[in-house]
Amino acid sequence: MKLFKQLAMVFGLAGFFILIDIFLFNVFTSRYVDRRSAEMKGQSIEVSKFLPFDEGSQLVHVSSDYRVEEDIPVLDGAAALLPVFSSLAEALYPEESIIFDGGEYADGSSLRYTNTRGSYKALVDGDADIIFCAKPSEGQLSYAKDNGKEFVMVPIGYEAFAFIVGKDNPVSDLSAEEIRGIYTGKYTNWSQLGGEDAPIDAVQRNEGSGSQTSFLGFMGDEKPVKKLYGALFGKAIGFSFRYYVDGINKNPDVKMLSVGGYYPDAENIANGNYPLSSCFYAIYLKDNENPNIQSVIDFCLSEKGQEIVGKSGYIPL
Repeated sequence: MKLFKQLAMVFGLAGFFILIDIFLFNVFTSRYVDRRSAEMKGQSIEVSKFLPFDEGSQLVHVSSDYRVEEDIPVLDGAAALLPVFSSLAEALYPEESIIFDGGEYADGSSLRYTNTRGSYKALVDGDADIIFCAKPSEGQLSYAKDNGKEFVMVPIGYEAFAFIVGKDNPVSDLSAEEIRGIYTGKYTNWSQLGGEDAPIDAVQRNEGSGSQTSFLGFMGDEKPVKKLYGALFGKAIGFSFRYYVDGINKNPDVKMLSVGGYYPDAENIANGNYPLSSCFYAIYLKDNENPNIQSVIDFCLSEKGQEIVGKSGYIPL
């Protein structure tokens, strides 16, 4: 009988801790589990799905009579814009100039992908000739200045900056002022904004990322704060670029918010109704003497180049 009681106590304690573990996973851990593929986790995009000259690629394929055969500018850029500059490379460059080793672009390739932070550094360091990104951060501008470099920024299309929440969040529209109020701590509970009684978990990105730089531009003179009161039990709000959310990294569990009554779709971006639309750029260094940089820029702005922008899911000029 004594042994039976001891065994019952052991199994009871084990069961108790299993239930606690399940509770902690479902309430806390599962909210932060990254269920994306290994490639998406490592690169922010599945690079292998956007390879030039690949029959299985998801790229837009636009043929062009104009080709760059020598002094080929090295292209790099942001994850959200890889479909655009990869398609541009396919339209302009010889196939043999693009070297992909199965995991990433190899040294010597005329097409690279190192994300926003990496591509701005690569541009200044001379490892890339043209990058495709949103506006640089203050840190990226300072890095260029410290190295005696100056950016030339050429708009080649429009994109929208979007705020996202869980699909089950009843809030679907906020004003720009309300969103800023969330990130400055004025609003801490979704019930203050017409939602349910739940703390707001206001998520930000890493410094220097394209979306974080755009977010800080959106905040203007208002300083965002990072607080933990909503992180455990709250419902999140975050941000990214529209096409990254809606095209590259589709997630059925999230939805984009309308801002001031306008949803970030192509029509509202093109007609200027959506208030958080902005240009994205082809960027090069003012002192770069590669004669074909201007050729690539001209193609980006040509009818064929703008066709690539539009068919890739963005808004042409």
